[in-house]
Amino acid sequence: MDQPSDLTVSESRAWDRPVVSVPVLVCLSLVGGQLPSFSTSANLYTLGTGGALIWLGLGNRVPRRAVPRRLGAGVVWWVLPVAVFGVLEGATFVMHAGDDFPTFSRLADPLLEAELARSAAWFAWLAAFWGLVRR
Repeated sequence: MDQPSDLTVSESRAWDRPVVSVPVLVCLSLVGGQLPSFSTSANLYTLGTGGALIWLGLGNRVPRRAVPRRLGAGVVWWVLPVAVFGVLEGATFVMHAGDDFPTFSRLADPLLEAELARSAAWFAWLAAFWGLVRR
């Protein structure tokens, strides 16, 4: 006998719950915080974790959350500075500007010298990326 669809609830996967996903993100961020800034191992770790999250996001392995139907008018005022930041960061990186015109990443490096601060930045980056994967 078939059950009506309004009485059934889709079962969430055990690994998708915050009880599991947050500690995994914390562990990944603690590992990332131990790596020295701008080292080959840190860059490979960033590409590996980012690539894994992109793979999860592009596939149907993670249940999706509801997405707002329409973006508000104020979104442009948030996208514009982010786009300018991205273009400036990419251009200074590609042109190898060095100390004459350092990237924002180089300017933030003294703030991220401590391993705990780097781990907190890693956690913020992973949590934001995980939120994008869930959309």
